Amino acid sequence: MADAHGEKGEAAPPPARSALVLGGSRGIGAAIVRALCADGVRVRFTWVADGDTAARVAAETGALAVRADSADRAALLAAIQAAGPLDLLVVNAGIFVGGDPAIIPPEAIDRLIDVNIRAPYFAIAEAGKTMRDGGRMIVIGSSNGDRIAVPGAAAYAMSKAAMQGLVRGFARDFGPRGITVNCIQPGPVDTDANPADGPAADGVRRALAIRRYARPQEIADLVRYLASDSAGMVTGALLTIDGGLSI
Repeated sequence: MADAHGEKGEAAPPPARSALVLGGSRGIGAAIVRALCADGVRVRFTWVADGDTAARVAAETGALAVRADSADRAALLAAIQAAGPLDLLVVNAGIFVGGDPAIIPPEAIDRLIDVNIRAPYFAIAEAGKTMRDGGRMIVIGSSNGDRIAVPGAAAYAMSKAAMQGLVRGFARDFGPRGITVNCIQPGPVDTDANPADGPAADGVRRALAIRRYARPQEIADLVRYLASDSAGMVTGALLTIDGGLSI
């Protein structure tokens, strides 16, 4: 005889965890969406420019694609609020602006700051209002927060170094609720934006201890670890996965 717990007295399975991935339609973000969905997590992800690609990832994984520009604070907060109480927030959306600082348009730097610094701050602050105790917040930063080997990347490095202070501060704020806040710092990853067969790839590989680009799935696997019960005591941490670029 069935009871309130399910058939033949068996306890009902726990509800699926809920996740929002900011910037989940391509590259590292899409790999994270695929990995979390494969683990049975209910996933929403945001996208900005390529609706066709976002639709393909959504169809493949069962995740929900939501158009929201992280530089638009109102749209960003609306996407977080619509997701409801989260168990996991992954902030992957980011942009690169580089070149001679004497000629980079100020508007380009303003947008970089909006996407790479302001958006992670406000996203975590908003998600934290309703996140379930024991939740997880993960920011995808960069090993460039620790080391810059080429000129022209000051603004980008600034934005990624800012994530180091951000996760340490929020780890203190949310620690009493068992919510962890961490930053993954990838080095070169083989994506459309930075392909392993690109014109500068050979020079990049020579700077690595492990002389290959990371695969997006390797970053996603680190997200899976941080999202797991095994990582409940890891917070305020900078987890560098760069093949030795910064050593």
